[in-house]
Amino acid sequence: MKVTETKLKGCFMIEPKLFKDSRGYFFESFNQHRFNELIGKNIDFVQDNESFSSKGVLRGLHFQTGEYAQAKLVRVIKGMVLDVVVDLRKDSPTFSKHFSIELSEDNKKQLFVPRGFAHGFIVLSETAVFSYKCDNFYNSASEQGIRYDDPSLGIDWKLPTKEFIVSEKDLVLPTLSTLSL
Repeated sequence: MKVTETKLKGCFMIEPKLFKDSRGYFFESFNQHRFNELIGKNIDFVQDNESFSSKGVLRGLHFQTGEYAQAKLVRVIKGMVLDVVVDLRKDSPTFSKHFSIELSEDNKKQLFVPRGFAHGFIVLSETAVFSYKCDNFYNSASEQGIRYDDPSLGIDWKLPTKEFIVSEKDLVLPTLSTLSL
C-alpha cells in the first residue's frame, strides 16, 4: 500500500498493492493496523456507507460538526468519480483550499478525508458505486454543507454544469463565506 499526503495536511491518497493474474485481481482494501501506521494516527471506523449514482450526480459538499465530525476513507467500487475535499479547519494553513482526485474501479485509489473537511463527488462514468468508511456515526442534527459552486472555491467539476444532477438540499447550502463554523 502506498500512502501519499495531498497538498492538504492530514488528507492522504492511498494506492493499494494490486495482485493480478489470469484469474483476475486481488487487493487488500483496508487493514486497520497498517492504515493507522501509515497515516500516523489512530482512526477507528464505525460505519460503512455505499451509494449508487448516475453520470452527473453531484453529492456534496457535506460534513458533520462538533462531537459528530467524521473522518472518511472513500473509494469507488464501480465506475469513476471526481472526488473533492475542502479544508474547513480555521487554524489550518490550507483553510478554504480544495483538493480533487479521480477515483475509479480501474485505479483503485482511495482518499482519507480527515475531520474538519467538507467532502463531495461527481459521477464521471455512466454509473458509479461509491463506498466510504466513517469514524463516527451519522447525526442529522450536525450535518452541514457548502455549495458545490461556491465561487471562492473555484472547483472544476470536470463536467459541463448543464449535466449536473444536484439534490434540492444541496442547492440551498450556504457559501463558505456565509457559513458559521
